[in-house]
Amino acid sequence: MNSAEATSGPSSSPIIQTTALTKVYGSNGAAVHALRGIDLTVDRGEFVALIGPSGSGKSTLMAILGCLDLPTEGTYTLDGRQVQGLSGGDLARIRNEKVGFVFQSYNLLPKASIARNVELPMLYAGVGRKERRERAMTLLEKVGIADKADKLPATLSGGQRQRVAVARALANGPALLLADEPTGALDSKTGAEVLELFQELHRQGNTLLLVTHDPSIAALAERKVEIRDGLIAVAGEAQLGGEEEDLMSSPQPGTHRAEHHVRVGR
Repeated sequence: MNSAEATSGPSSSPIIQTTALTKVYGSNGAAVHALRGIDLTVDRGEFVALIGPSGSGKSTLMAILGCLDLPTEGTYTLDGRQVQGLSGGDLARIRNEKVGFVFQSYNLLPKASIARNVELPMLYAGVGRKERRERAMTLLEKVGIADKADKLPATLSGGQRQRVAVARALANGPALLLADEPTGALDSKTGAEVLELFQELHRQGNTLLLVTHDPSIAALAERKVEIRDGLIAVAGEAQLGGEEEDLMSSPQPGTHRAEHHVRVGR
């Protein structure tokens, strides 16, 4: 099952819609403004790269988009569901139903088999044992490691473990696949293979948001959004480069400077 088939929201509505999103840590003189007013739209079936240096706010934005944290102000709608103001329990349910996570460090259970790791989100969702196993095997076949189903994570290579993480992320047919530096722990060859898997998932209709600091990885997405100092600094086609990219990031007569807030959407 791919997420394009599994999502319940209207096909014309965005998967991600944020308006004036802010995040402030601390208060008064010690306040840190991690996000300063983010408007972001990601349409169903898009492959978007979120790029920015350390401290730019991209990790904070990723945490909010993945329902791991709540904004201080602003609105966030995920696949038609308003997220801001929800309880911790409601956020956990939305994470399990609508977001599939792929992390740099895999986050697999070391004493559980590969198949059981993939089954875990389905267990939380109340899926029966037989269906969990069948769906896990289908997903492991999809990512090319069904023959490893009964192995433990420690017996797999880094690239194979990341494939397991991708299968697990797809377990509940999420509206959004959120990958945080998914090739950061891999060598270049293995990383390229994992990125090709993401591109294939996109071709199958899945909505992907890939968080990276590497421009060459961001270039594989169909659109990139650059975060700088808690604001959207550059937004446009990921393939732009050279003089075209310089023009995109340079202030034009009668416009705000490029590092000011930019409206993003297709």
